Amino acid sequence: MEESGVRCLERGVVAWLTGLPASGKTTIARIVAEKLRSMGYRVELLDGDWVRRTINPDAGFTREERRRHLLRVAWIARLLARNGVVVLCSFVSPYRDVRAEIRKIVEEEGIPFIEVYVKCSLQECIRRDPKGLYRRALRGEIKHFTGISDPYEPPEAPDVVLDTEADSAEANAGKLLRKLMEVLSAAQSKPKT
Repeated sequence: MEESGVRCLERGVVAWLTGLPASGKTTIARIVAEKLRSMGYRVELLDGDWVRRTINPDAGFTREERRRHLLRVAWIARLLARNGVVVLCSFVSPYRDVRAEIRKIVEEEGIPFIEVYVKCSLQECIRRDPKGLYRRALRGEIKHFTGISDPYEPPEAPDVVLDTEADSAEANAGKLLRKLMEVLSAAQSKPKT
């Protein structure tokens, strides 16, 4: 269904981009969001920095604090997708068990969930270091920093792998966009129950 150029979806989809800090998650998500908007889809990009600054400013970085923070985001994403929004979530989300909880929260509502592994070596992320966080973490100024003093557990069976060392942000965005279109098409063709 379309209303004045906007594609109205019965249900949206949640694409969850996970990867080390500076791997390129948000850059890719922004490109995909813009492309989807230009196609008439309603899109929300939930980014780790923005959520920590606005919705969840007291979120810490211990394992349990990260878990609580990410599960809150999962519920927000679920609510948006339930109302026909394509939701792109860009979060380091370093722990497999927490990502499994996030998937469960979204899928129990009947919403498609796409786990997207934004793959980039620690060495390359340290080289990029756009915010200087790795340098500070290596000096011991930041505790619980993923990849330095806290682990990152790569997905074992992600729905999509985007290698930001091998491919450009545009190429990776195109790959994710194709997966989203495939999932949206399949979801819209299912018979209503």
